[in-house]
Amino acid sequence: MAKRIDVKDLNVYYSSFKAVEDVTMTVEPRSVTAFIGPSGCGKSTFLRTLNRMHEVIPGARVEGSVMLDDLDLYAKGVDPVSVRRSVGMVFQRPNPFPTMSIYDNVIAGLRLNGVKGRKDLDEAVETSLKGANLWNEVKDRLKKPGAGLSGGQQQRLCIARAIAVRPQVLLMDEPCSALDPISTLAIEDLVNELKSDFTIVIVTHNMQQAARVSDRTAFFNLAATGKPGRLVEIGDTQKIFNNPIERATEDYISGRFG
Repeated sequence: MAKRIDVKDLNVYYSSFKAVEDVTMTVEPRSVTAFIGPSGCGKSTFLRTLNRMHEVIPGARVEGSVMLDDLDLYAKGVDPVSVRRSVGMVFQRPNPFPTMSIYDNVIAGLRLNGVKGRKDLDEAVETSLKGANLWNEVKDRLKKPGAGLSGGQQQRLCIARAIAVRPQVLLMDEPCSALDPISTLAIEDLVNELKSDFTIVIVTHNMQQAARVSDRTAFFNLAATGKPGRLVEIGDTQKIFNNPIERATEDYISGRFG
């Protein structure tokens, strides 16, 4: 079941450097929320705090809270691995496991979680590839290497791998930045379909993409060079693009800076 995310007073640090400052927001279930803003303003850093992926960098820490429904993701005793099982991630560049087949790529997370039955795995592969709109293209070559697919297909394979373990939330960090326009459109169509089952958060530098795929948009910015990134405003996408509250949001969306 898709979950709601509530973030309160979140600060993100890398050792003594504060990368993101004082973010409070709600991400509604079964919706798409887009993060926009200039490079270096903390969008991807903040995204990674939503499944504790930033912790793979030494010295990373947070203050504040991230609630997944009623679970505090940073409470004592909460396992980061279980968090990442509930909150999946799709990265900027497609990253299928190069030595694995399409089939084995999809079930990699399931095997880590102890799923072994061939029938269960077969069903998961078909369901996940259908969910990623890739089944019809690859069903006759499931034993072929995942790395042999086109860039757009590889990214959809990575989405299939992410949804195979049935997360409640799907995070996407610029998932179309390395793709051609046709593959980008396929991913955007897929995002619109997936939101009926998942809570989706997407970081994008493409204003048109944010306008096309998201229900709500959050604009991040830097107060000044060397200062932490901060959330300037968040709201319904149509309102953010057509009638933002903050002048900085309007200037960024209209291309006056960034």
